[in-house]
Amino acid sequence: MNRIRPLALLGAATLTAGGLTALATGTAQAADVNVARNGGFESGLSNWTCTAGSGAVVSSPVHAGAAALKGTPSGQDNAQCSQTVTVKPNSTYTLGEQVQGSYVYLGVTGTGTQDASTWTPGSGGGWQQLSTTFTTGPNTTQVTVWTHGWYGQPAYVVDDFSVFGPDGGGGTDPGPSVPGAPAGAAVSGQSANGLTLSWNAVSGATGYYVHQDGVRVKTVSGSPAQITGLAAATSYSFQVSAYNAAGEGPKSAAVTGTTTGGGNPNPNPSVPKHALTGYWQNFNNGATVQKISDVPSQYDIVAVSFADATTTPGAIAFNLDSAGLGGYTVAQFKADIATKKAAGKSVILSIGGEKGTISVNDPASANNLANSAYALMQEYGFSGIDIDLENGLNPTYMTQALRSLSAKAGSSLVITMAPQTIDMQSTAGGYFKTALNIKDILTVVNMQYYNSGSMNGCDGKVYAQGSVDFLTALACIQLEGGLDPSQVGIGVPASPSGAGSGYVSPTVVNNALDCLTRGTNCGSFKPSKTYPGLRGAMTWSTNWDAKAGGAWSNAVGPKVHGLP
Repeated sequence: MNRIRPLALLGAATLTAGGLTALATGTAQAADVNVARNGGFESGLSNWTCTAGSGAVVSSPVHAGAAALKGTPSGQDNAQCSQTVTVKPNSTYTLGEQVQGSYVYLGVTGTGTQDASTWTPGSGGGWQQLSTTFTTGPNTTQVTVWTHGWYGQPAYVVDDFSVFGPDGGGGTDPGPSVPGAPAGAAVSGQSANGLTLSWNAVSGATGYYVHQDGVRVKTVSGSPAQITGLAAATSYSFQVSAYNAAGEGPKSAAVTGTTTGGGNPNPNPSVPKHALTGYWQNFNNGATVQKISDVPSQYDIVAVSFADATTTPGAIAFNLDSAGLGGYTVAQFKADIATKKAAGKSVILSIGGEKGTISVNDPASANNLANSAYALMQEYGFSGIDIDLENGLNPTYMTQALRSLSAKAGSSLVITMAPQTIDMQSTAGGYFKTALNIKDILTVVNMQYYNSGSMNGCDGKVYAQGSVDFLTALACIQLEGGLDPSQVGIGVPASPSGAGSGYVSPTVVNNALDCLTRGTNCGSFKPSKTYPGLRGAMTWSTNWDAKAGGAWSNAVGPKVHGLP
């Protein structure tokens, strides 16, 4: 959540609901062609050179298709794998890959302008997208693109390596030309959890990539492709691209398909239709120290921050900071939770935060999380849990953990989530997938609209944090991406001290609530329809709210409770 973590700036590329979109920087981006060869490693290490034999092709884990690259640093070798690609002068390219591992780097040299690179500092518990852009110089026809790990770190895995931009022509690359875009894409065979995607064959293609909401999810030899594991009553956008030895061609026109089933979920009816959520700090960082009993009645859900990791993978514990909280005893803490619950409030335990290190990446750790969380609910009286893992999550096993917990706790379970803005830009992201996977038991997603930098809204335009447009246009992505309005909340700092950036006044929050639910008080962005069932708002934290004299809850609380 925040203790406070640094501002995350977004560079020359940003994520949209449909995937990566290059922003205008210098020369405009040309046709959407992947000029990298064998970026899915389906042909082994063909076209790639890895230092000191450090690279190998593996069949698991893979992001798409049947293969991925595994690089193993050793000694003074960082396991760099690279290839030379042909490019056009004075052109902008987007370089990307899917990665697993700690300290994985992606970059390009020989651009003739400014070389570029990016990296991921943590494993994230699953696949992460790395991306950066570069512009070639007036005489540049070839560049070297590369990926590598770091000294002393474990092996990393890379898949779906791409260099999108203008086709560099023949250059020195031999072989066939890049195939064209598939035509005739269509969706059929809808079910609650799957769709069938078909398209016309492309001359010269040896295979096809299926892209779901802008992310490559499948490699097939031909049409049709069965897409499974989808959420019920949810719309998805698909494109298909053809590839051969020369590389990947442009994507087809997008086609949309909607799964069957679903309906308006009503998980945990004990939570009010419109609810205010506040995080309560189990530590003293300069904000007002509180007992649970001190939290104002405006708050309907109180998220205790945070659970502690244990030596058992996935398992959590909770340790009350009695000393830091002025002698607050465990007995008082439990009694205060019981009093809140008797008043119709929900006190839940938040898992993660800025410094959270809990990973759920396999069936065992999923069971450990469910079992330990349920034990803490029984011991302290928590009504549920909040997922605030800021280094990413594995949707398969987090879904398993939450469904297992739901089976133990029953319909009274409260599940909230607090993803960062980048986690909810696409339904292909781990957080968004998890939310859709548990739509029938999910209470609310209170995305953190702060410490973010600029992001794309559901209209594809870029919005800067700290404005009503930022709140409404990003909420629209979740509302149109499959979540019920009752499962969407606006998360903001209670005061400027509560976050590194992104604070907005309560008036801006209330305007955003009006815009989304009533269509009034909007900024330049106005959604195409209203969402009167919107759940409400969240803040970090009740302690910073108290430090500011309760200004946030006294203004936003009545607004939330007065929504239609």
